[in-house]
Amino acid sequence: MVKVKRKSKRSSVKKGWHGQTANLGRAVEVGLAWVGALLVVEIIDFSMGNRLDAFGILPRVWIGLIGVLTSPLLHADFAHLMANAGPMALLLAILFSDGRYHPKSSLALIWLVSGLGTWLIGRNAIHIGASSVIFGLVSFLIVASLWMKSWRALFFSLVVFFLFGGLFYGIFHVHAGVSWEGHLSGALAGVWVAWVMHGR
Repeated sequence: MVKVKRKSKRSSVKKGWHGQTANLGRAVEVGLAWVGALLVVEIIDFSMGNRLDAFGILPRVWIGLIGVLTSPLLHADFAHLMANAGPMALLLAILFSDGRYHPKSSLALIWLVSGLGTWLIGRNAIHIGASSVIFGLVSFLIVASLWMKSWRALFFSLVVFFLFGGLFYGIFHVHAGVSWEGHLSGALAGVWVAWVMHGR
């Protein structure tokens, strides 16, 4: 006679908890790896006299479309990078902690759409920095939670809103050297990607 041992509820909960912890750990590693990559790029750029910054987004010029792919990797200096590093690491950790966010596809779309938006509406200057992606991730994580019907997603959206909601207040506060166009494009891209991934 073959006996089937019933799995206890306690063991299932324990396994689920360890699984979520492992996912979160891997997600944190992803966030830190991205920041590490940005740091490497900035070190190379600095050693070259910031020549790589020329590969940012140059609006409405065909060659400037290269920056759609490269501009989030480039920063004006180490202070600019450090200002973006913390938010980028945290937001990517949240994004990759739950497969229901479709993290790879969502990040790729936010990256591309925010860059294209900046290319279309940006002023005549070179636009660089990861802040467009950061704005996109913030709006994506907040808006996606409205459709995901997940307490975990809702909790993360509240954390993101509490930490970064004030960013949206400054979108239209134009300061010299700050790409409000990239911020706006990123925020709108995040909303659109949330709708594409979860709202349709």
